[in-house]
Amino acid sequence: MAHPDGIGARVRRREDLRFLTGRGTYTDDINRPGQVHAWILRSPYAHARITAIDTTAAAAAPGVLAIFTGADLAADKVNGLPCGWLIHSKDGSPMKEPPHPALAQGKVRHVGDQVAVVIAETRSQARDAAELITVDYDDLPAVVSSVAALKPDAPLLHDEAPGNLCYDWHLGDLAATEAAFAHAAHVVTLDVVNNRLVPNAMEPRAAIGEYDRTGGDYTLYTTSQNPHVIRLLMGAFVLGIPEHKLRVVAPDVGGGFGSKIYHYAEEAIVTWAAKKVGRPIKWTAERSESFLSDAHGRDHVTHAELALDANGKFLGLKVSTVANLGAYLSTFSTSIPTYLYATLLAGQYTTPAIYAEVKAVFTNTVPVDAYRGAGRPEACYLIERLVDVAAREIGIDKVELRRRNLIPASAMPYQTPVALQYDSGDYVRNLDLALPLIDYAGFPARKAEAAARGKLRGIGFATYIEACGIAPSNVAGALGARAGLYESAEVRFHPTGSVTLFTGSHSHGQSHETTFAQLVAERFGIPIDNVEIVHGDTAKVPFGMGTYGSRSLAVGGSAIVKAMDKVEAKAKKIAAHMLEAAASDIEVKEGKFTVAGTDKSLSIAEIALSAYVPHNFPLDELEPGLDEQAFYDPKNFTFPNGCHICEVEIDPDTGVTKVVNFVAADDFGRVINPMVVEGQVHGGIVQGIGQALHENCVYDPESGQLITGSYMDYCMPRADDVPSFTLAYHEEAPCTHNPLGVKGCGEAGTIGGSAAVMNAVVDALAEFGITHLDMPASPERVWQAIRAQRKAA
Repeated sequence: MAHPDGIGARVRRREDLRFLTGRGTYTDDINRPGQVHAWILRSPYAHARITAIDTTAAAAAPGVLAIFTGADLAADKVNGLPCGWLIHSKDGSPMKEPPHPALAQGKVRHVGDQVAVVIAETRSQARDAAELITVDYDDLPAVVSSVAALKPDAPLLHDEAPGNLCYDWHLGDLAATEAAFAHAAHVVTLDVVNNRLVPNAMEPRAAIGEYDRTGGDYTLYTTSQNPHVIRLLMGAFVLGIPEHKLRVVAPDVGGGFGSKIYHYAEEAIVTWAAKKVGRPIKWTAERSESFLSDAHGRDHVTHAELALDANGKFLGLKVSTVANLGAYLSTFSTSIPTYLYATLLAGQYTTPAIYAEVKAVFTNTVPVDAYRGAGRPEACYLIERLVDVAAREIGIDKVELRRRNLIPASAMPYQTPVALQYDSGDYVRNLDLALPLIDYAGFPARKAEAAARGKLRGIGFATYIEACGIAPSNVAGALGARAGLYESAEVRFHPTGSVTLFTGSHSHGQSHETTFAQLVAERFGIPIDNVEIVHGDTAKVPFGMGTYGSRSLAVGGSAIVKAMDKVEAKAKKIAAHMLEAAASDIEVKEGKFTVAGTDKSLSIAEIALSAYVPHNFPLDELEPGLDEQAFYDPKNFTFPNGCHICEVEIDPDTGVTKVVNFVAADDFGRVINPMVVEGQVHGGIVQGIGQALHENCVYDPESGQLITGSYMDYCMPRADDVPSFTLAYHEEAPCTHNPLGVKGCGEAGTIGGSAAVMNAVVDALAEFGITHLDMPASPERVWQAIRAQRKAA
């Protein structure tokens, strides 16, 4: 009989009660004894030399305890923030890696760059004092566009990076791709801009640094997705603190979407300054600061060409991308437009030859790093827009063109020409699931009905694939990763049979306290309420690489399974001793340890009690206790995939686009909790719609000022901007190389969402002769495009 709260059950999120009743504990909710406050003085200039800083008046302001600048950090030998991924250019040379100081030293390189920190008794006092600091700036020309930054006369950000170029990288077989194009019947070209985004997690970033003089121990409370990685980067590379002397705690975190993966300057500043001041120091960002300091996402400019034969089969793909890295290298920024982007350019298709080249560029903007999907949305958007353009140009139905080129399930495992090997998937099944849900056959009638009302209706497809888990460690290391990409878990049974599970994965909306507990409950036949999940504290969890890249269940969950395997193996030996049988005769089913062929059995609770009260225990063979740890390093990425279809309606008089229907048919492998999966997909689709129709981070090209620096100018999707979604999934193609068969679902909606929406928008506008529109398809942009075509006619 299936466990009522086990795998596949729609268990309600156990963590929601505290969140919905205001009982969550976020970093800003924590107040340490004797705590004081920090305020960061940020640069108002995009590019300038600092010629002098006068803190005299500020130091004399009420409540001020200390003021520090970059010179103070340099004098204390505090290093800059490290980058976690080394990329090599085409010629084999390593990327340019200029310093990234926690507080600016001699020069500021983007609006919001950290210049000084004020420590005061209250936050208001620190902020008021910061306004009294006088900084003499020598204003320099700025460049915010990645394409402009590559021009010979562009302002230079770093002496260490001539021409503002970080690296010029490539992947694929150029000769084979050019040969494919030489034999093509059709060549389709497309130029796209993948617009820059601001993450906007619900909870702004915050950090509390604390130093204990009695033991020389540091503690950092922070809004992080991976506290162990922060401990490693900040301790070893920035502050020079031995890891056993640095504890990092990431309590409840109110959303991350990638933006809280990285090691930020404020974390190092408050930790270092806490020792200097001798008191705990709290810093919490205001929303306007978040726009200026949280790592942004996307920002690609790409030219692509697709070669097809006379029957519409894809022959080759050439891609040239310029990626904006911002002013400095963020923790994983260099890997996003390379190994997390170009390796996915095969998509779900059998394209035999692919060549991609990427130039990564420094500009006077906030650093760019992973944002939900991280390279995969950029790849999917490019491919799926190209497929639609090709279908229209050569006169083949967009669904039929996809069918002709989808990788068949019988071809699995499938080696792509861009390094990855897909282990499983049935892409045709996804398409067949989605088409009736959107009623594709009935679309012409709906389009005609909309036209009768003066509206334009369009339908768009995105058959996406993503790579999750980011592994294995040895492969990632060979590609430049400067950290392992495994995960850890510890399963600790208590004497009465309850369980504490320690996981290196971090939960900030992923429902770990529910889904991880479901794994344990099913395996050992115990009530789910008897399972406690502990995460986010380096003093409690052995080690962990955190949560990003839809890796929690595929990697973190697999580590849990391995730890449970060890628990079960030991429990079998204990049960065999207690039941006077051989361990090989013990069968485990629904949490019962039974002697094969008999009715003699024990529950895990009875075995746990014997383990901790070892009166009847094989002490000569086993140690007391029932507590096991495990690490899991994946053998390959996992490859979630699906078909997303969007239907939009556009008012040609106003340019307003309304998403009227959205269908997602996905393959996530084995599904642990359908309700959680649906919630993840819903959220992802909304973020995809947000990029496609609303969000756009814009800098002034002359001054480098952030124009969209608040919600007055940066448009976020709202509840009335999205319809009810229709979701379907199948589990017939599980992952073949992890013990759970899971693939990951946290980013899927974002990856397929924006491409499906924009294909629908362009489809609706096709009657005006519009063949492409860059994101976001805002009312003004749509209206201007229609107006331009009407004028031309």
